[in-house]
Amino acid sequence: MQIASRAKEYDVCIVGSGAGGGMAAKVLAEGGADVVLLEAGQWWDAAKDGAMMAWAYDSPRRGAGSRRKPFGEFDGCIGGWDLEGEPYTTADGQRFLWWRARMLGGRTNHWGRISLRFGPHDFKGRSRDGLGDDWPIGYDDMKPYYDKLDELVGLFGTNEGLENEPDGIFLPPPAPRAYERLVKNASDKLKITCIPSRLSILTKAHNGRAACHYCGQCGRGCKTRSNFSSPSVLLPPALATGRLKILTGAMAREVLTNDEGRATAVSYVDTATGKTQEVRAKIVVLAASACETARLLLNSKSTRHPDGLANSSGAVGRYLTDTTGTSVQGHIPILEGLPPYNDDGAGGMHVYMPWWLDNRRLDFPRGYHIEPWGGRDMPGYGKLKDDYRRLYGSIVGFSGRGEMIPNKDCYCEIDPSVVDRHGIPVLRFHWKWSDYELNQARHMNETAARVIEAMGGKVVGRLPGKDKDYGLKLGGEIIHEAGTTRMGTSPRTSVLNEWCQAHDCKNLFVADSAPFVSNAHKNMTWTILALSMRTSEHIVEERRKGNL
Repeated sequence: MQIASRAKEYDVCIVGSGAGGGMAAKVLAEGGADVVLLEAGQWWDAAKDGAMMAWAYDSPRRGAGSRRKPFGEFDGCIGGWDLEGEPYTTADGQRFLWWRARMLGGRTNHWGRISLRFGPHDFKGRSRDGLGDDWPIGYDDMKPYYDKLDELVGLFGTNEGLENEPDGIFLPPPAPRAYERLVKNASDKLKITCIPSRLSILTKAHNGRAACHYCGQCGRGCKTRSNFSSPSVLLPPALATGRLKILTGAMAREVLTNDEGRATAVSYVDTATGKTQEVRAKIVVLAASACETARLLLNSKSTRHPDGLANSSGAVGRYLTDTTGTSVQGHIPILEGLPPYNDDGAGGMHVYMPWWLDNRRLDFPRGYHIEPWGGRDMPGYGKLKDDYRRLYGSIVGFSGRGEMIPNKDCYCEIDPSVVDRHGIPVLRFHWKWSDYELNQARHMNETAARVIEAMGGKVVGRLPGKDKDYGLKLGGEIIHEAGTTRMGTSPRTSVLNEWCQAHDCKNLFVADSAPFVSNAHKNMTWTILALSMRTSEHIVEERRKGNL
């Protein structure tokens, strides 16, 4: 749609307030831009709204999950795979789960804080194995931004000198828990790399934020701001400039353009009133999450952009990926009957296993990492009390998280007949794992079983087999969607250039995981943040030069 308006014109309009949008708001506001940020959900402040210290018995629901909070009543993230009035569809016979957050800070209010840099191999996959495509940038282009990110946010870890697991600027890691020491010993026997994990949780006071006190409730919203979330770390300094305005309850409908095809405004629905509004801006930055950003672009049709904004290549919505995932758990007898002790620690794993093998000798082309879990947080009562006391803390699990190869069968498009409660056309998903991912899941399971046996334990139940696709999670279930507006050097095959700037619309940028050309096995948030910082600093410089 082309439209004219006399309303105030901002320098930049950002859609989305999570990792990418929060970083863009900080960098752009501090860089002198007058910024407006649109967030579809409600306001959120972890210090006021979080339930970090709540007990299950504080609520009649006893902490049980709900439609708006499937991970538990006290979870810090408002959203889910099933949002009332906001459907999505899947192609016949296929399954895909799409998680949406509806709150300030988005998914950064609930995630594992696993903060891994993509490595040199991750940016150049095609050059190594002939599959997918290389990124138009490499690790050397990203390293300065990873470094600045480490120093800004803070994370713990250790420098290990591993070729494709880049070292960083780390705070000291917490000591491994008892079961994690067993995991480490077993991994060493099997020659599986096992090192301290890398999480954006502060083990020392950092940049005015307090050190973690190890309550273990990171997913509920940290009242001391000791872990990373956009509302705790990025938005406060952006607001302090006086140049950021945040509009919550603003569901973006489409990006408006002029006769030259340039972005001029964002149309949104005020969710409180149902009325359509717009904000004008010289530059638009989309950071709504990979699929939501694709949806917004595909719904932004005009004479100059008949197939959707920035979609002359037809690549918007294509090359959709998610992280592969499967889990195996085991019973470890040596952990039975231990006396009570506190092993809460940081909210997540203290050790993990980065990829340690050579894919050229395997039947799948890209690697994975393993996230161990366990500990003494299983409740028990009544007649089961004695068994619980004996078994308490003796179950240890291993979750594999791997890289998927983009394929032609995985994409999202606009459903031609379904709209949401705001009248906005919804996405329809197409999804199919390939044999690469199935073989990878099988290997994850076999590796987990070997570690459990080396710990002196046994797999609980049956090892996931081929009849269940080796326990491979559904597409979207790991909540790591990426690639729907991928970067590239050619406007014929990609949506964005190396600066995440649209080939077809020079004042439009994307700052979430949609620009990813490939989706390494590393959790995405650290690369979303670093890439958004890189893009936003480029916008600041281009504005200074008068090019935008």
